[in-house]
Amino acid sequence: MATETDDHGDDHHLPAVEDWPRGFGEASWWPFVTALGAAGLYVGAALFLMGRADVGGVPSVAGPAVVVGSVGTFLVGLYGWLYHAFVSNFWERGASEHGANKLRWGMIAFLGSEVATFSAGFTYFFFIRSNPVAWPPGNLPHLLSSLVLVNTGLLIVSSFTLHAAHTAIRKDKFRQFTAWLAVTFLLGVVFLGGQVLEYYEFLVNEGFTLTDGVFGSAFYGLTGLHGLHVSLGAVLIGIVFVRALRGQYSAERHVSVTTVSMYWHFVDAIWILLVVVLYVGAAVGA
Repeated sequence: MATETDDHGDDHHLPAVEDWPRGFGEASWWPFVTALGAAGLYVGAALFLMGRADVGGVPSVAGPAVVVGSVGTFLVGLYGWLYHAFVSNFWERGASEHGANKLRWGMIAFLGSEVATFSAGFTYFFFIRSNPVAWPPGNLPHLLSSLVLVNTGLLIVSSFTLHAAHTAIRKDKFRQFTAWLAVTFLLGVVFLGGQVLEYYEFLVNEGFTLTDGVFGSAFYGLTGLHGLHVSLGAVLIGIVFVRALRGQYSAERHVSVTTVSMYWHFVDAIWILLVVVLYVGAAVGA
């Protein structure tokens, strides 16, 4: 355990500074561990489908085993990443440019791995679209509903509200900062509720499931992966909001607001691409 006397000349105790996990050396590998776990979910899903189809001698237990291991890896990586990026920094109250740059580059590296993950999903979708045997799908639900349009609008607005919050804290307008953060968090939660409602409509009322051909697996795989990212983003915004209420941010100290904003804008951009390709493209093509 360390004390702030060692580095800052005070007598305050820092209970989280030297605790595991802080990262591996100078840079943090936790974003890569998290991305590895997320990518493993796709591998597990593929093995599960291959096992059910008895392709290549893949045992039926392989898919569920990989999924369970990937979920564990994802949760461990997420815990380490959040601890390293937010909790330890909370206790340190550090505002050094060196530490801020490490967090920014860590987020950029993580988003780079996320681009690769979503690119794999889009490549799969484009592949089945170009296959005359697999396309058009036989059981295609009504994709372009008012719910999708409203949900898309909410997520786009949330990017503007988070940008407003980020701008406000950089100008030391604390009340505006917390208000816009709260609005952003609420919009994210409502979006997730809308996606759950959409899944309910598809599964129960229209009978469109994950096993409904290659389009079903592509649709639920991509939208489910995105929903997982929105959920993570909502958690991150919630953490930032709690820290804001504790007075942890100022015009000079807001690096986690920056990194969370980067992540949230990325998630919004991916959703717009999903709507154009998966919803509009599929509906028009069919």
